[in-house]
Amino acid sequence: MPSLAIGAIVFDPASPNKVYAGSGEGNFYYNLGAGVYKSTDGGTTWAVLASAPFVGVGFYDLVVDPATSSLLYAATTNGFYKSTDSGASWSLKQGGPCWDVSVHPSGGSTEILATFGNGLFVSTNAGNTFTSVALPSGPSGAWARLAVDHAHSQPDIAYAFGAVGNVPYLWSRNGGTWKKITSLPAIDPNNPWTGQAWYDWYVKATPNIPSQVYLGTIDAFRGTISGSTGSWTNISTQGSHSIHPDQHCLTFSPNNPKVIYAGSDGGIFRSANGGTTWKALNKGLGITEVEYLAGDPSTSKWLMAGTQDNGTIRYTGSLQWDAIAGGDGGDCGVNQLNPDVIYHSFYEVSLERSPDKGNSWTDLGLPWPPAYASLFYPPVEVFGSTVAIGAASLLVTRSGAQPWTPVAIGLGAREVPTAMREIDANTILVGTNTGRMLKVSWNGTSWSKVPLTSPASRYISCIAVDPSNPQRIWVTMSQVGGGLVYRSDNAGSTWADCTAGLPKIPMNAVVVDPANFKRVWVAADVGVYQTLDLGSSWVAFSTGLPNAMAADLLFHKQDRMLICATRSRGVWVIAVP
Repeated sequence: MPSLAIGAIVFDPASPNKVYAGSGEGNFYYNLGAGVYKSTDGGTTWAVLASAPFVGVGFYDLVVDPATSSLLYAATTNGFYKSTDSGASWSLKQGGPCWDVSVHPSGGSTEILATFGNGLFVSTNAGNTFTSVALPSGPSGAWARLAVDHAHSQPDIAYAFGAVGNVPYLWSRNGGTWKKITSLPAIDPNNPWTGQAWYDWYVKATPNIPSQVYLGTIDAFRGTISGSTGSWTNISTQGSHSIHPDQHCLTFSPNNPKVIYAGSDGGIFRSANGGTTWKALNKGLGITEVEYLAGDPSTSKWLMAGTQDNGTIRYTGSLQWDAIAGGDGGDCGVNQLNPDVIYHSFYEVSLERSPDKGNSWTDLGLPWPPAYASLFYPPVEVFGSTVAIGAASLLVTRSGAQPWTPVAIGLGAREVPTAMREIDANTILVGTNTGRMLKVSWNGTSWSKVPLTSPASRYISCIAVDPSNPQRIWVTMSQVGGGLVYRSDNAGSTWADCTAGLPKIPMNAVVVDPANFKRVWVAADVGVYQTLDLGSSWVAFSTGLPNAMAADLLFHKQDRMLICATRSRGVWVIAVP
């Protein structure tokens, strides 16, 4: 499988051993789209069925026509596609983005409802042409997201659920007439459940109860519709019976519609009673998106990792990692001079400190809401007691605690730090999303910045400094369109493009072998690569790694271990002789 970024998956209802998957995830990683895959053995093995026209395209939905298995429909970042030959070839029928497809139980020649960036559309000729559907009292602004579903037992009933900004809209159709539902779950203006409509959003009608509908948002709701009103129950946030937020999908057991399965940022959950209680089904499911790594210099058997929306986790030698902080897991760091002291971030400009390797935490008092623009996960660097977090102004402490000193680094509009590296307690390198490089130094009384030469005007994803020579700096770029790995031998005055021999895909991290300065590894959107000659040539260094995005690298000097964090496939280690 050329890409493991999967946006949609569907079984052939006439032959359940046949499974189709659309690669490229619509919300974020559409660029990793490599086509449609097919399995004929229930998902045990896969083959690429059709690359064109889906390379670099993300999938939101994929449907097999319930009446004709050779007809497939795809909702993608580029639009609505149709296949008439079981997915071997595809044709674009309407440009997008297309978010959702619902096919009448009698087949697409009866009706297809599809949602696009410009609204709801209907087709009565198996998706060859579409007609816009006028939703009564609809919004005038642009849709953040719009979803649609038929009620299987009574398909004249359908639901459309959308959001414009933080304002939600729901319609039901009965007998061909759409009606706006005027009562929806209450919204907290300080934390609206619509706040991520572009990311987590669905509507699902209960197959055997046409008046019952499920809404997926940050939370999940179950509602009963009567006329133009609805009564609602929050089924995801309910005290001890809560499940992870950020709902993406929901499906029903074909044998018992009370049994539902919810997919969220926290994995898969099953309810036997329509969402009253839940059971997690995530044991052994290695799908955590590991974003950042930090380690104890005295042992490779201790690691800390920041994960996307699943907290900060800790490895102590067992395959069972410990959760040591909740929420989002951003960048993290370890005091290499005293590895009991560790730091983790949540998102934006936030930071906590632990004196005991994550057993307890203290908030470090950064202003909230943040006073400085930053990445959602800003870079964090730790060298002894000097701790820095990258934002429009660099925020630094030299005591490992408050107070924080904001250091103006002269960034432009919409420019933020994307990578940092502390050479020592007095010197911090900063790279930005526009390719700018800076050195920030402590002179004994204050911090000052010195601009370095930019290797390229693109997104800098990582900075590494040769442990044997602080004048030698490496940077990687995760924005394609030119060089992806650069080396400076004179502290950033000039740069050599060291990309030759690497695939033209984003490079996410770089580390240098402390025992051999000519040996360097880079983590790419697929796999890890090694050079033994300062970047003159590269070879794949991915034996045993899954075919997944390598997000971060950590080299353990004492134990000679290279550690790789992957998106959705765990953390991997290889001994380096």
